[in-house]
Amino acid sequence: MSTLSAPMRRWPNQQPLLFLVVAGAAWLGLYQLLMPAAEALVATLPLERASHLGGALQFFFYDTPKVLLLLTGIVFAMGMVNSYFTPERTRALLAGRSEGAANVMAASLGIVTPFCSCSAVPLFIGFVQAGVPLGVTFSFLISAPMVNEVALTLLFAMFGWKIALLYLGLGLSVAIVAGWVIGRLNMEAYLEDWVREMPHAAAVAGEDRLSLGERLDAGFASVREIVGRVWPYILAGIAIGAGIHGYVPADFMAAFMGKDVWWAVPLAVVIGVPMYTNAAGVIPVVQALLAKGAALGAVLAFMMSVIALSFPEMVILRKVLKLRLIATFVGVVATGILIVGYVFNAVL
Repeated sequence: MSTLSAPMRRWPNQQPLLFLVVAGAAWLGLYQLLMPAAEALVATLPLERASHLGGALQFFFYDTPKVLLLLTGIVFAMGMVNSYFTPERTRALLAGRSEGAANVMAASLGIVTPFCSCSAVPLFIGFVQAGVPLGVTFSFLISAPMVNEVALTLLFAMFGWKIALLYLGLGLSVAIVAGWVIGRLNMEAYLEDWVREMPHAAAVAGEDRLSLGERLDAGFASVREIVGRVWPYILAGIAIGAGIHGYVPADFMAAFMGKDVWWAVPLAVVIGVPMYTNAAGVIPVVQALLAKGAALGAVLAFMMSVIALSFPEMVILRKVLKLRLIATFVGVVATGILIVGYVFNAVL
């Protein structure tokens, strides 16, 4: 859903830039206070810091404001960036391009555009009407939820730039290759009949003359929409992560999702598919699993299956795809995720 639909208010000429400077400084100051504030809060409670409950509470008190602060900052910034990428402009960029290069462009656009599984059906219809090839459409629809700014930001904050970059590269590879494979299978006949029979419409990119103040308003609208929608999942994910951090023995996780357990990666995918959450909600769980000895490949396979292959998204896509095409989509993407999981387990 585009943030441009939000009402825009007028900003004095210099005020938007001043706001960005002050808000950025305040954000950095708050971020630096998170760890000492969490430790001080746990110290006020009648419990041992080294106990299971003490460790779980410290994890929760630190990660909750950290994730919300990171999410708010990056969603605000990406809301401003997203003001350049309306659905019409995105369709215009993809329509009329050859496959291969278009798959790469579609997957790359999926990272910076503000679309998720909730908007999968209208986007899919719009792409079909604009003449975007089926495989290119799937590259976009895989990349948009799976390789998004929230996931990349939180992975960078929690695990460093190497893990974030690996996730970016492999996630893009899954989206590009899966879309290309689906395109090669020529499965347009397995679109629902009403979708195939729609007349094609020209995709025209509208002019973009928004001011900095209007882009700030787009950022605020993005925060209200996205953070307002996902914060319950964040709290639930952090609570689960805190419980794992405080109470689950490391040996148990190593035995269940360790490098030496060959079935850990496929099992992680099977567990992840029925879940309904998003990157912001699942990454605290990922952090806790890794801290307890789970293998990175298995954990990333779990995360990617939750984000890209969730059962609710399949229900939404059933409105426009026949079961054979949905099954092909799931099979191709799941294969890519399995490869990513085994590669990470082998090299890290």
